[in-house]
Amino acid sequence: MEHIALYRAWRPQSFQDMVGQQHIIQTLQNAIREGRTSHAYLFSGPRGTGKTSAAKILAKAVNCDRGPATEPCNECESCKRITAGAVMDVQEIDAASNRGVEEIRDLRDKVKYAPTEVRQKVYIIDEVHMLTTEAFNALLKTLEEPPPHVMFILATTEPHRLPATIISRCQRFDFRRVSLEEQTDRLDLICRQENIEADRDALQYIARLSDGGMRDALSVLDQISSFTDGRVTYRQVIDMTGGIPSEQFSKLAKALHQEDVATVLQMIEGFMQEGKSADKCMENLLYYFRDLLMIKMVPQADKLTERVLEPAQFQEVAALFTKEQLFQMMDTLNRYQSEMKYAVQPQTLFEVALLKLCSIQQMPSHREGQASAVDSGEIATLKRQLSEMEKKLERALQAGLSGGSGQESAGNRPAASRAPAPRISTPAKLPSQLNEFIGAKSSPEFLEAARKWSQILQRVKEEKVTVHAWFMDGEPVSLYEDAVLVAFKNNIHRETTEKQANRQVIERVLNEQLGKSLRLVTMMQRDWLTAIEGANTHPEEEFKLEHEGDGPGKSKEPWIDEAIELFGEDLVVIKE
Repeated sequence: MEHIALYRAWRPQSFQDMVGQQHIIQTLQNAIREGRTSHAYLFSGPRGTGKTSAAKILAKAVNCDRGPATEPCNECESCKRITAGAVMDVQEIDAASNRGVEEIRDLRDKVKYAPTEVRQKVYIIDEVHMLTTEAFNALLKTLEEPPPHVMFILATTEPHRLPATIISRCQRFDFRRVSLEEQTDRLDLICRQENIEADRDALQYIARLSDGGMRDALSVLDQISSFTDGRVTYRQVIDMTGGIPSEQFSKLAKALHQEDVATVLQMIEGFMQEGKSADKCMENLLYYFRDLLMIKMVPQADKLTERVLEPAQFQEVAALFTKEQLFQMMDTLNRYQSEMKYAVQPQTLFEVALLKLCSIQQMPSHREGQASAVDSGEIATLKRQLSEMEKKLERALQAGLSGGSGQESAGNRPAASRAPAPRISTPAKLPSQLNEFIGAKSSPEFLEAARKWSQILQRVKEEKVTVHAWFMDGEPVSLYEDAVLVAFKNNIHRETTEKQANRQVIERVLNEQLGKSLRLVTMMQRDWLTAIEGANTHPEEEFKLEHEGDGPGKSKEPWIDEAIELFGEDLVVIKE
């Protein structure tokens, strides 16, 4: 249950009570002082940063009995009644529950009448992005030609969802997240005023949890102080919020560096036993490695991230990893975090992700020491072959390009005896019957399957929604004999779809919808497009036709034959 007593008691009642929004407050106060307030404002920004509070303070400032004033007095009858929500001319409307066109039309009708209780009517529309398109259209006319006695204040956390026509008719103010230092100082002030004993590091951690939202910080503080009977410590905050101390992540990072799989798994199990969720652990760990990367790459990086409370400890752990390792580890965590949204057992994916980090961390060091691992004799052989290749290439350029006499080099072979050069980057992951699939990509059987593909996807979704989430990334491209070929944009989606349990669901639906036993074959979409392009152009055939006059199997580029002889046709790629 969320406690909000502290938030109610400390909710800003004047502009000077606002935290972290000085640039906005100064602009509004100048406009009031000069009598140049706008008819419509748009307050946007993250939750809990003071948008609605600022709107109510502005409504009091323009209607204060002692004003209009840059600060409401909060003592006159108008200020007190607006604070209590008892003035009919100042209305706060929740767009989430009043989002229809009828509600906005009703508001538009009431706007016409002059205020009866205060100087100016003020309509505060909270979460305005929730309005329907029709409601926005109804509101637009009022914003275009507003009566002089009306002020609209629109508040939203998602300004990108508002029509441009609405935004252009408002003065826009973007509320920023409250900094860690500002939040901690305000929490410290509140604790002293409320006779709550709180450690500084505990307040810092609460501020970090709130992600820049003062309202969330006050709610957490209220909840913890109620439970702990007025004494707030760092350990209590950690235990109650399900957080993980940074020293625990340091221990986990060191275990990953040492490839200590047992410690890693034991720590994960410990997190779960303490009631922490796998997805939250993954999120916090991603933040932790981000902070390590900041410390690694930027001097004084503790100023760039408000999560680093002990820079020396972070620097010690950051020294264990290279920048490349940290980039790879963050990329791995990010990919598995996306998969966890659909996973039935997120803890398992969390464990797999960390086990993969154990292997990733050794990749750069392997690359750096690769030369020592390779047999010196093999290196010498490669150098000798390269030297011979350079000499033969020079001779071929002089003899072949200068006169084009058609003399054969020693390594020339008939073109028919050579296989076409490979043109796809990942041949190991290609279907064994790729050419047959290319030939059947326009067959009647495939076209029939393509017409029914939306039905197939729907049936897969009915069978198992998580399989459907991965399978949606694929697109059918061919059908040959008893196999349907599906091309994927994302390799993670492809690999997950290929798992035995997921494949069985899909093949069962294929058999049901297409009326015959079919198996699923997959490949990457980029490889499929490359394969089709290669099949359409046939550059090897064009090459042979262009040089028929040079004799069978001969070309004006004899170094191609030399390269194939030296390195083997599997390692040579011919590019126009």
